Amino acid sequence: MSSPSTILITGCSSGFGLDIARHFLEKGWRVIATMRTPKNDLLPGSDALRILPLDVTDPESIRRCFEDAGPIDALVNNAGIGLIGPLEGEKFSSVRQIFETNTFATIAMTQAVLPQFRARRSGVIVNVTSSVTLKSLPLLSVYTASKAAVNAFTESLALELALFNIRVRLVLPGRAPDTRFGANARHLIADTLPEAYEEFRNTVFSSLQDTSTPVTYSQDVADAVWAAVTDPDAPMRIPAGADAVVLS
Repeated sequence: MSSPSTILITGCSSGFGLDIARHFLEKGWRVIATMRTPKNDLLPGSDALRILPLDVTDPESIRRCFEDAGPIDALVNNAGIGLIGPLEGEKFSSVRQIFETNTFATIAMTQAVLPQFRARRSGVIVNVTSSVTLKSLPLLSVYTASKAAVNAFTESLALELALFNIRVRLVLPGRAPDTRFGANARHLIADTLPEAYEEFRNTVFSSLQDTSTPVTYSQDVADAVWAAVTDPDAPMRIPAGADAVVLS
């Protein structure tokens, strides 16, 4: 009898990553759940679970993580941060932080796993982006750009890795008010909002928290990632959540 497959997931301390890890554990996979600050009480205790520290923006942290993880069968690049606000008021340090975490870290994690996947001529990489790349929303220009770059990266990469039987897929979640996206994004913009945008910003924030229209839940994303990893015929782009499905 073959041993269970192993998946490494980034950004498992909350939201999508936490539910993705829980879902794969329930399905009998070995799960390596990574977090910037590991917490051992977030997931059910299991011999199939390992929690490893990982800062996806730190090359040495990435190296140590893969060294500690050992061979894996699938990588889910889920870690990311949001940024909400008019471009005019953004600190450029925040813009760089968004791209470092959402875009460059995804590329770095993918590059780090490729030698083992190529050597075995197997493996799956799933990059979690966003439905804002399907329909643009205001005050998300930098965040959308960081995720759209990952879409383009993923679709091009899939063409070169097909040679080695490595599958690469995208999961595009919709708006998820039950996650910490909004709170984290507001933390980044701090006090940089130009007064002229204040009323518009408040209206947009309210709409992002509206649950009277279709939204995305973390389980929707877990289900989509499961399909991306386990179904060889899964499409390149998999929407996750009722609102994302409408846009696809």
